[in-house]
Amino acid sequence: MTYLAVLVPFAALIAAIPLAWGWGLSWLDAGLAVGFYVVSMLGITVGFHRYFTHGAFRSGRALRISLAVAGSLAVQGPVTHWVADHRRHHAFADKDGDPHSPWRYGTSPAALVRGFWHAHLGWILERTLSDQQRYCPDLLADPDVMRVSRWFGWITFASFVLPAIIGGAVTGTFWGAVTAFFWAGLVRIALSHHVAWSTNSICHMVGERPWRVRDRSTNVWPLAILSMGESWHNLHHADPTSARHGVGRFEIDLSAETIALFEKLGWAWKVRWPRPERLENLRATKSAAS
Repeated sequence: MTYLAVLVPFAALIAAIPLAWGWGLSWLDAGLAVGFYVVSMLGITVGFHRYFTHGAFRSGRALRISLAVAGSLAVQGPVTHWVADHRRHHAFADKDGDPHSPWRYGTSPAALVRGFWHAHLGWILERTLSDQQRYCPDLLADPDVMRVSRWFGWITFASFVLPAIIGGAVTGTFWGAVTAFFWAGLVRIALSHHVAWSTNSICHMVGERPWRVRDRSTNVWPLAILSMGESWHNLHHADPTSARHGVGRFEIDLSAETIALFEKLGWAWKVRWPRPERLENLRATKSAAS
């Protein structure tokens, strides 16, 4: 099932280029793809990552369940598996024990090619599940989170099928359902997968390091918008519980803006915004690039 969930959407992404050129893509398909992408990606970045993994803010039950469901729509695994893997990643970042470090095999060109593949995709295909009792006992004790985690298979099914149902209902045609399934289902999930995995691979290999860390995490600005701000990865590793990863003038962080909106609406509180004095302590003496 892991191979199917990863490779089938990826094949669809490759096929999307020639298909988009002449036929099979409508404004409805594009709108559905963007809508499902934003909801599911924010479910990962705001929900699975900043909320469940790092506790960057507090919320009530309704938002907690909504974030768990939205993140599950990204088809990156149940919330408990995702959080356990990511907490393990921070515990051993770019060292033995890190589930997806691109530096696992060394620093030679051949080792880095092998490491990139491992960090980006290989670790999922040959993964050893992280110990959830060790890394996320808080989630295992939360009945709402465990319920959503058990529903992951059905939520995955819905993530593929809902766009097709909407596309078919709006257009009134079977073909409308097919194209919506392709673009807002397969292609959207494949794109979100590879953007998310890029923080494991690219954002630990190349980019800027303006913040002091003990690992090789970097900031990669071209991925900022698609990753909803996750590619400001160097500051995240310097200050993991911060609700904002992009703090520079032009460092767009859509996840942080979403959390700020939740805070204004009263849905989130005790938000851990970065403090100027802490940022000054974390700043490297000079920016470095690899």
